[in-house]
Amino acid sequence: MGFLDKILGKKDAPIQSNNDFWNWFLKHEKDFFKIVKNRQNIHQDFFGKLAPKLDEVHDGIYFLTGMLDDNTVELILTPDGVIRNIYAIEELVNASPKIEGWKFTSLKPASDIQNIGIDYEGFKFNKDNLKFYPNLHDGYPDEIDLTVVYDNFVEEKRAIIANGVYILLDNYLGELHSVTLIDNMKIVGPNDVTEELIPIEKLKDYLIWREKEFVEKYEGTRHNTENDNYSSFEASKKDGGIVIAIMNSDLLKWDKKASHPWVFITTIPFDGNNNNNGMPDDETYQLLNAIEDEITLELKDLEGYLNIGRQTSANKREIFFACKDFRKPTKVADQLMEKYKSTFEISYEIYKDKYWQSFRNFEQN
Repeated sequence: MGFLDKILGKKDAPIQSNNDFWNWFLKHEKDFFKIVKNRQNIHQDFFGKLAPKLDEVHDGIYFLTGMLDDNTVELILTPDGVIRNIYAIEELVNASPKIEGWKFTSLKPASDIQNIGIDYEGFKFNKDNLKFYPNLHDGYPDEIDLTVVYDNFVEEKRAIIANGVYILLDNYLGELHSVTLIDNMKIVGPNDVTEELIPIEKLKDYLIWREKEFVEKYEGTRHNTENDNYSSFEASKKDGGIVIAIMNSDLLKWDKKASHPWVFITTIPFDGNNNNNGMPDDETYQLLNAIEDEITLELKDLEGYLNIGRQTSANKREIFFACKDFRKPTKVADQLMEKYKSTFEISYEIYKDKYWQSFRNFEQN
């Protein structure tokens, strides 16, 4: 076997944990350091080897690298704005060993706006051509809704300009703040301004102030769901199928919804083609309930994770949570997807919805 390894090239063992990844990295770090410092064959000999290994750790881990100083390479791991992958990157970097000549960073860090200039698809973005103003809503006082004004806005290039603005904000605010502090944002040109403009360099201070105000307002807010009341809902679909939901009616009337601003929805598809209006059979029903119990056991109400309810319709079950944080729910979902991958194609989404507008259909007057 050793002779064949020499001829064919010995394959690395598969990466099954963060420690596995760092053990692999330690074997190659001296070569990687030289490659980055000398900028020779960096795409083939560093990027090409690193990317597949990161994919084995978790899907959706990207990276940036360069010399922090003459003797230190910085490797920045980024989810490229995808919230569901942040926890995996943070855990991977937290598990990194101390390696002389290397600095490992989770998520793109904040930078001084004075030093940022983005060239993207023929457009330039900097502190001189960007302004902003907040949009305040009486019914939603905690919502951070921004209008960003770009001097060179072209309607036909809206998508490109939006990407350029997001790239600048990632670099200016830091990736974590960029993707988690702003609830809504639209980008317009100077002709569509309706409020007094604020220099973009003041955006960071504005967001920090709003976040501090938000944390102080809701710090320590918890809700014990043990004695809550629940309501059932049933509706018929045009195709003859039915939709059945069981929702926590006390939570839906709660006046502190914004304290749990992250909506987490787990979707479990099943085979409902059993002449039961798309509903699960008894065995499937019990398994779906067991999975929901598993999620609830991990995501406890007094730790900031509220089970709002569930909805079952033709061939799928959806389980709804409102959460104080996004990290643990995404990790729990990844673990469930792996555990039940041979039984269900479980998927999930997580997004900011401070006022739980996603569940307005279930609210009763």
